Formats: sequence, structure tokens, C-alpha cells
Amino acid sequence: MNLQRGIEARSGEFLLFAVTPPRLTTSSEEAAEIGRVTLERLESLAIDGLVLYDIDDESDRNPDERPFPFLPTMDPADYLTRDLARLDVPAIVYRAVGKYREDRFRSWLEEQDPSRALAVFVGSSSREKAVHTSLARAYELREEVRPQLPLGGVAIAERHARTGDEHRRLIAKQAAGCSFFITQIVYDVNAAKNLISDYHHECVAQNLEPVPIIFSFSVCGSLKTLEFLQWLGVTVPRWIENELRHADDTLDASYEQAVATAIDLIAFCRRLGVPFGLNVESVSIRKVEIEASVRLAARLGTELHH
Repeated sequence: MNLQRGIEARSGEFLLFAVTPPRLTTSSEEAAEIGRVTLERLESLAIDGLVLYDIDDESDRNPDERPFPFLPTMDPADYLTRDLARLDVPAIVYRAVGKYREDRFRSWLEEQDPSRALAVFVGSSSREKAVHTSLARAYELREEVRPQLPLGGVAIAERHARTGDEHRRLIAKQAAGCSFFITQIVYDVNAAKNLISDYHHECVAQNLEPVPIIFSFSVCGSLKTLEFLQWLGVTVPRWIENELRHADDTLDASYEQAVATAIDLIAFCRRLGVPFGLNVESVSIRKVEIEASVRLAARLGTELHH
């Protein structure tokens, strides 16, 4: 499946895999090796695209101590160009737009080839944070400089559970140019279903065609990873947390949980007629968790109508 064409046609059932670029302190030789190993891992997967995250310090959003220290990472666009040049599927490059001055953001947009790249713009993690480029301005610049670049937005079911208006945010982002959405990691299937349901019915009410919503999943191999997911704002229902805490093998339990959640969401989206995709990532840099994520992506790919 061609990812860009599928998104443009508002079809779905895409499979994506997501990675975080190496730390900024990584040597160029080590980064090249990480890139090589990543591409080797992906060879076994029939993915439609690779997601590259742009990590920003979110400590202003959450006053609690971060379970893993924040370590700046390489620019995902640079990492893609330099170390993932052999990638044979499109890349979806995240942009934490507040980190970039407008001139740098503009020149990055000018360099993008819409046949090879897509983008997701992410706003600041809190209203208090000083930003170089606002999310609204980033949308304007893309419209001005590279309107053909397929643009995605972030969908947060947890925010919908708190405020009840995330579906309206999605529709506003659609009007600003977004042609797909990617969620943060889903553990709370009911929160995700509430958002999809409200989005679907709002689209019907406004006579709009829904765009694909890509659900993110990750395994959790330790209680530390679980704490980190919760620190990031992922809602892990109490019963799932109990299962993971008391499981003989936390990694296996979270794998089974992710499969069950994905299958539930797939059936729900098909019933409503909302186009969707699946995205798998590893939150941890532990080899065993990365390998379990690859296994999860392969398993979820079997559930999709490619």
C-alpha cells in the first residue's frame, strides 16, 4: 500500500513502526550502526511507513520526577537523511515545532519531498513554555511553503476523557490541513472508543469525511517502563496495571494486552466506518522490549486488510 495515496483516499489499515532517534551525544559511527540495526529489524515487517519521533523535554507538563532522565536526541530529519537513507517506505517525521526558529523550520519544509516524507506537528507541552514557533504558525508555514506535504496531528484520548472536546480539536486540525492523526500509546480502550465515537458522529453532523486515525501501541517490560508511560500521560486502567504488576512475565502480559486492545479497536473502527491504522513503538531502549515491539507489529499486521 502506498501510504500517502491511502491517506489521501481516506482509506486505512496502515501498519507503522516508530523509533526515537539516538541520543545527541551518540557518535556518528554509533548512530550509523543503530540505523543499520533498525533497518535490519524492519526488513521482517511489512510496514507501510516509519515514524520518527522528535523528543522534547516535557517536565514542565508534569511536576513529578521523570522515571527516566530526559536526554536530548538527534534531529529526526537529520537522522533519517544520514543513517536511514536505505529506508524503502515513507517516513513520518515528528516536529516539536516550539523548538525550532521560524527560519530553520521554513528551510526544513523546503527540503521535504512529499513522495518520501510526511510530517506530524506537535505543539508545546504546556501553555507556560516559551516557544520559537507556535503550532498555528507551523500550520501556516506548511500551507505557504510545502502544501503538498501530508500533515498529521496528535490525538489524545486521555485529554478527551478530561475535557470532552478532543474530537472538535481533531476537526479543527483537519480544517488547518491535517489529513491523518496518530494517538499517543493506547492502554485504555474505552477512552479511545469514546474519542472515535464522538469524532465519527461529529463528522456525520458536519457532513465531513473522517480521516485515518492511527493508534499507537507499545509493550511494557518492567514496572519502570509502566511508570514512565504514566508519567507521559498514558492512562493505564487499574485492572491492567494490576495484571502487569503481578504477572509472572510483565512483557508477555503487556504484549497480550496490546493485541487484545488493538483487535477490539479494529472491530470498532470497521463497524463505524472510521479509517484507521496501527503504529507500534518501543518506549524503552532495552533490547528485549524493542524485539517484543517488532514481534507485536508483526502480529498486529496479520489483523489488517492490507
